[in-house]
Amino acid sequence: MPPTPHFDKLKAAIENPKCRKDVRLLREAMGLYRAWTADLDALSSGGKARVAEMVTLLNRYKDAFEVESVMKRGSDLLRRQKGQLKLDNSILEEFLIRLVDADIIQRLGDARFLCGPRNAFMSLSFRPRGFAELGRRPEVVLKTKDQDFVVGTEIHYKFSASPEFQPEVTAEGSLVLAVLAAECKVNLDKTMFQEAAGTAMRFKQGCPISKYFVLVEYLDMEPEDSRLTDIDNVFLLRHARRLPFEKRSKIEEVERQHREHPIDTELVWRFVEAIQAFVDAAWYDPEEALRRGSFV
Repeated sequence: MPPTPHFDKLKAAIENPKCRKDVRLLREAMGLYRAWTADLDALSSGGKARVAEMVTLLNRYKDAFEVESVMKRGSDLLRRQKGQLKLDNSILEEFLIRLVDADIIQRLGDARFLCGPRNAFMSLSFRPRGFAELGRRPEVVLKTKDQDFVVGTEIHYKFSASPEFQPEVTAEGSLVLAVLAAECKVNLDKTMFQEAAGTAMRFKQGCPISKYFVLVEYLDMEPEDSRLTDIDNVFLLRHARRLPFEKRSKIEEVERQHREHPIDTELVWRFVEAIQAFVDAAWYDPEEALRRGSFV
């Protein structure tokens, strides 16, 4: 079964003692969630038409959950803490998983891959504690980071100081290699952008062919040229800036912004096209370099 990050966050909120005033509302939201996913499961179209239908359902669910439920009926704590509880951006995380589907992305074939939020690989190194340790079990230092959305695979490794891989001198483990990753943000400010740029750089040090994207609903900074970073693109899904501070708690302003700036099907389709181009590409082929006449 594919991951269900938004369902998991809803369930965790219901069980969270801090949210006890909102349990009834959150249980009702669980019903909205089940209706949303049932509608997604019932779609029979493919390609861009399917994406358009999915985005329509996404906007409908986000309006019902974020505005009608949380904003209008939720407690002050729920409205303030929804970001920490990841109740809002986990909707987009779960939606993205459904885009990586044979009815939308062509030529997925029989490849076995992971998709969804994962703790993904950034770098691997060795850290001997001293000269006397060189013939003993290697100390493997694995750097990873929780990522909102990845397409990748699990890799199992084993390193040993012995060619026979004797257990007492062998270190083994596993990692998730993300060949494509995306950060999902409700609001993107400059600090978040800089952090994403640093994460993209470290991911690409560990896997140079990987792609890294940021998907954001509301912009809270001046746009920057992502080509100066290792971020492949930032998609501004609603074509909108974050509401000014004095308007963020006003229901009519939030409702108006959702109505006037829905998530754009064309931008979601551009993200799908980026995934498709990546699936179709030859990531590394020395023979192709000779035919092309250049390394890249």
